[in-house]
Amino acid sequence: MKLQPIIPFEPILAEQLPAGNQWIAQIKWDGVRMLSYFDGNSSELINRRGNYRTGQYPELTDVAAYCKADSVILDGEIIALKDGKPSFHEVMRRDSLKNGSTISVVKHQVPVIYMIFDILFYNGQSTREQPLFSRQQLLSDILLPHPHVQAVPSYTDPAELFAAAQNQNLEGIVCKDINSTYAPGGKDKRWQKRKIISDIMAVAGGVTFRDGIVNALLLGLYDDNENLHYIGHAGPGKLTVQDKRDLTALVHSLNIDRMPFAAFPQRRKGAFWIKPELVFKVHFLEWNTSGTLRQPVTQARVDLPPQSCTMVQKSPFL
Repeated sequence: MKLQPIIPFEPILAEQLPAGNQWIAQIKWDGVRMLSYFDGNSSELINRRGNYRTGQYPELTDVAAYCKADSVILDGEIIALKDGKPSFHEVMRRDSLKNGSTISVVKHQVPVIYMIFDILFYNGQSTREQPLFSRQQLLSDILLPHPHVQAVPSYTDPAELFAAAQNQNLEGIVCKDINSTYAPGGKDKRWQKRKIISDIMAVAGGVTFRDGIVNALLLGLYDDNENLHYIGHAGPGKLTVQDKRDLTALVHSLNIDRMPFAAFPQRRKGAFWIKPELVFKVHFLEWNTSGTLRQPVTQARVDLPPQSCTMVQKSPFL
C-alpha cells in the first residue's frame, strides 16, 4: 500500500508555559522536520512541505533498520551537531545537496541524527486518533537501536526543562498534552512551543558588500497584498567563507535596478538590490518597535518559496 504524504501537526507559539498534570515537555530541536514512510517495501523521507529528502539522508532510508514494523509513518526532526549542540546551518549543509557523489562525501563530514517524537501509522492502521501517551508507548516498543536515530525524551516538568534549555542556550521546548490526538496540517494549543531563541524565515531583497563579498542581507516579509516590508539588516552569521563566495556569485545574477521593498530601508547605503528569491533562516533577540529585528544572525539559506515569508511570522508592531 502506497503511503500518502502527511502535513505534520504543528505547535503554536506560547508566551507562558502551560500548567497541569497532562503536559509533557520535549526539547525543540534546531533541525529539519521530517516524516519517514515505510510501506513494507520501500522507504521515503518527506519534509514538512511535502518535498522528498530521501536521497539527502541515505543513512536513514532503511526504516526497517531502526523500527520494528511491517509499515509505519514516523515524525521527527533531523539534526546535526556542532560543538555538541544542534546547528541549523550544519543540517542545511546536508539538506541542500542534490548530487549523489557529494552526498556520499558530506554524510561523513556532517553526521545527522533523526530525533523521533511521534508515530502516525503502524502495521496498516492509522495511530493519529490515539492519545499521545499511547503513541509514545508504541514508539518505545518498536524503535530499535541505531547510530543515527534516537527517540526524543519527554519530561513531566516543563519549567525545569525550559530552565535547562536556557542554561544550554538551546532553541526552546515544546509542551504537549499527553491526551492529544494528531491532526495533520493542524496547529492548536494542545502542542505549544516556548522559544528561548526566536527565529524567522525571511527573503533577501538586497545585500551589501565588503571587499567584493556579501557581508549583509537586507531582509523582508510579504504582507497580504504581496508587498515586501523591510525587517532588518543581518550579517552573514553562520555562513562560511565558501557560503559567502557562493552567495556573492548568485546575487550578481539576481541584480535588479528597482528596490523591491515597499519603502526604503533606513540602512540602505551601498545596497545592491536583488530579485527577492533567496530565503534565509535568521535568529534574533526580539522585535524593535520600528518593526525590525534586534540583533539578527543569519543561520543558513533554505529551499523555500519567497512567498512563504509572510507577516504571519511578524512583529506585533508591523
